Amino acid sequence: MTVDRRTFLKSAAIAGMAGATGAQPAGAFVPAHNWGKYDFGSGPAITDRLNQGPFPQYPPEVVIPTDDVVMATTRSREIVPNFGKGLMTYISGDLGRDEIKSDNLAQAIEALASLPLGQKLYIRVPWRDVQQQPGRLAFADYWKITFEMAAKYKKRVGFRVMMSDPDIAGPVLPDFLVDKVPMVKLAGEWRGDAKEVRYRKAHMQPRYDDPNFQAAYRELNELLAAELNGSPQIEFMDTFMYGFWGEGHTWPYTNNPFPDYATAERTWIHMLDVQLACWTKTPLATNTQPDFSRVGNSELVDRTVRSANWLRTDTIFIENMQIESISNRPPWVGAVVEIALPGHLSKIPPTQEPISYSDSSIEHVIDVGANYWSLWNFHNIGAENILNYYRRYPHAIDRINRSIGYRVRPSFIWQYTDGDRQGLIVGFANDGIAGVPGALRVSVASEDGKVKVGGSLDPGYPLPGKIRQAQFVLPAGVDWKGLKLMAEIEVKGVRHPVQWACLQKLNEDGSLTLRPNLHQRS
Repeated sequence: MTVDRRTFLKSAAIAGMAGATGAQPAGAFVPAHNWGKYDFGSGPAITDRLNQGPFPQYPPEVVIPTDDVVMATTRSREIVPNFGKGLMTYISGDLGRDEIKSDNLAQAIEALASLPLGQKLYIRVPWRDVQQQPGRLAFADYWKITFEMAAKYKKRVGFRVMMSDPDIAGPVLPDFLVDKVPMVKLAGEWRGDAKEVRYRKAHMQPRYDDPNFQAAYRELNELLAAELNGSPQIEFMDTFMYGFWGEGHTWPYTNNPFPDYATAERTWIHMLDVQLACWTKTPLATNTQPDFSRVGNSELVDRTVRSANWLRTDTIFIENMQIESISNRPPWVGAVVEIALPGHLSKIPPTQEPISYSDSSIEHVIDVGANYWSLWNFHNIGAENILNYYRRYPHAIDRINRSIGYRVRPSFIWQYTDGDRQGLIVGFANDGIAGVPGALRVSVASEDGKVKVGGSLDPGYPLPGKIRQAQFVLPAGVDWKGLKLMAEIEVKGVRHPVQWACLQKLNEDGSLTLRPNLHQRS
């Protein structure tokens, strides 16, 4: 959440954390480090790597006979929807069902789902809205409607289940768990308008390390994963993290519910491991929240990257370390950035700058190279609220919609002949702002499928603003003209079709039919 934590963070750094007094550091703690060139490994494994060069044509190091560029593509000016990128229209956020300001729930959700500005849907729910009793799931009405509308409008869903929420007056945990798990009152004060729940509520946190909590938590993940892991309707799931909204903190409170830091970190490492074991096909997005509440966030973030999962941040103008990690993450790691639009246009503050605060936020989401950005109004979700902002300030939203994530295309296509075989060298471009959050698989195939040659680029490639070349050796006697060049993105072993982001005409499946299209004047 966008909260002003800077003042408190400075004082806390001096005073120390009450909940960590006397704690011994756990061995898994990852100190702060610059992310550029940091060794996170080589990324997700690929099994059929394409030859990616170099491809010199002339002696003394000739690899291929002399070639010629026979086709080229140019960047698309349109929104290009693909897995692993896009604007996410929020159905619910901090307040669960209460954030949808409408008496007609189904109508309100369909209005949001049908918005062409967003290519994905996102829903955030308290635990009790997906489970009411042990052993089975029971989804709330707004969850069910969201998935119905996602199917109707052919949009995938990202989601988070919250185990704590300061904006909901009642319990967040299901009733069967409330009386079984000890609750610890947080120390300190959160000052603000007492009309809002978060400023008047007595904030408690469960003992996450309690055996009853751990058993229910594992069951929840197992039940959800049995239904949704690898589902074609799911884009990603936010990692369940400590504290408020599941973001990994209980700012501004000075303690946590654990007896010491080692217990806190050990508990959360175990809880991440449970999620990694259950969600084997669906990307997990872990918040880059600095470890203000001393529960082991640095290790969770590190393990997320090393397991080829994704990251997210729920802020943009706040901690510099979140900017460091998001903007310098490995190229195969997707990044989700949540920044809300104002709940009411009347609350947009005047500015002396040539750009509004919200549009400046959007521009900075572009600066950090995000794969996703949130399309929602803070604590006042509604399709008309989004449209009202867009009608008044269209330019930044249009800009991010046409640049977010990866936008790949076959920029250069060289053809060569070697004996009785033709071959292609394809130079792939990325006109987006992020790497490919997984591995791009590319194939050259005939219309009838009898010819198919392909494989995978290295994870994350092509990088924005750079060309990545790859070789395709065709079967003897096969001509390159008329073949289709098609792409998929592979994430956690699941392949999703990719539409090329080029101006040239594509086939209905998003592939490109190869043909000579460069005609120079003599």
